Amino acid sequence: MIATRDFSWIWQGKEIVLGLDEVGEGPLVVLLPALSSISTRREMRPLMERLAPDFRVVALDWPGFGTLPRPPITWTPDAMSVFLQHALQTIVTRLSKTDGAARIALRLVAAGHAATYALHQAAHHPGSVARIALIAPTWRGPLPTMAGGERPLFARIRRAVEAPIIGPLLYRLNVNPFVVRKMVAGHVYSEPNALSAARTAEKHEVVAAPGARFASAAFVTGGLDRVSSRDDFLALAARAALPLMLVYGAETPPRSRAEMEALAALPGVRSERLPRGKLSVHEEFPDDVYAAIKPFLAQ
Repeated sequence: MIATRDFSWIWQGKEIVLGLDEVGEGPLVVLLPALSSISTRREMRPLMERLAPDFRVVALDWPGFGTLPRPPITWTPDAMSVFLQHALQTIVTRLSKTDGAARIALRLVAAGHAATYALHQAAHHPGSVARIALIAPTWRGPLPTMAGGERPLFARIRRAVEAPIIGPLLYRLNVNPFVVRKMVAGHVYSEPNALSAARTAEKHEVVAAPGARFASAAFVTGGLDRVSSRDDFLALAARAALPLMLVYGAETPPRSRAEMEALAALPGVRSERLPRGKLSVHEEFPDDVYAAIKPFLAQ
């Protein structure tokens, strides 16, 4: 049975309480959900259930995301990297007391934008991670991807959404049900009926959480981009210097797919392109993703 608990972290003098799920016994696998306006650790639940018979699996939300209230903080790549280092250290320290050091060879499964942070962790903290499976990895936020690069306007949009009075209004306009459905159909899911009533309710809970606009605005405008170019992204993967596996769907939007294919071309990167799936291929087709990554994680 999946156990759920709160995970607390202090940043800029404020306590951020996040959700954490844990299940299974065996080698440790930490699942990192994508960073997006509608993402939480819940999107990793189908994959978590499939990995549980063979692994100790932990999934946790990113600060600024999830369904719990979030403080008004201007989120940055450095904040996310500090959080990830803290979270992994905390998880490994706790489990090593009960499971023994032999089982704490940490494996990461990182989806979407979380992939770049997983690579950054491996590159800047050698030995902290044993291997990484990247699921539909991205390094650039939606607006910079659409525009083909960073623009001064994006920072102004971010500041407007963070503002006290106009900010909540702008945010609600951009996460209304019509916009969410259009985004999901275009970039997230392959099947027209993938956004079921239950899943719609889950996504609404994410975007409606108090303080949700701060991290969402940062992600959409490129404020959470850990790197600024494809070359930097590929260099980060090379610098990680550990076993990497890439899994992505054939229906991934073209601009994002081009970045994934560039990563797949690197020497030593194992890759598998699934016949279906977009940016949330792990949530929509967990059986296919599980079959691809399970042998890699078991090594």
